[in-house]
Amino acid sequence: MTVVALVPDQWAIARDIRLQSLLDDPDAFGARYEHEVEHTVKQWRDFIARQTVLVVLDQKRPVALTTVENLEGDFGATCWLGGCWVVPSERGRGHLRRIMDFIDAHAVERDWTVQGLGVWIDNYPAITAYEALGFVTMGDQMVSTRQPPRRYQRMIRQAPAR
Repeated sequence: MTVVALVPDQWAIARDIRLQSLLDDPDAFGARYEHEVEHTVKQWRDFIARQTVLVVLDQKRPVALTTVENLEGDFGATCWLGGCWVVPSERGRGHLRRIMDFIDAHAVERDWTVQGLGVWIDNYPAITAYEALGFVTMGDQMVSTRQPPRRYQRMIRQAPAR
């Protein structure tokens, strides 16, 4: 298993796993398959160019995805994780941990030292997984701007000192 930060020329890998995530778990994300399936090659390249797109590859097959966007966020976050997803048949095999290990290994050089994310308040498996990785709930629940009246919870994690 290898964690790879995709480059724009790898847009098809990002497209395939992102669309698979939106099809398999449509209620897990703010985005919708019906919208993203219409993206052009340029839009997929831009998706990779504007943030870091991390995938776990199992013999060249993507089995997990996370995006990392550098920003000044709530509660001191220096980056925001999004689109976290693992292929259902691959869950429980440590792929999210692999991604977090990659993020932690590059935290100082890429300014990923305080990591934030948002999770739907009723997505208990994801909340449990994030808590196991050291994320803690911060602040009040927020109403989604993409899917009101759904609510999400912000979670924050400090990268371990290396």
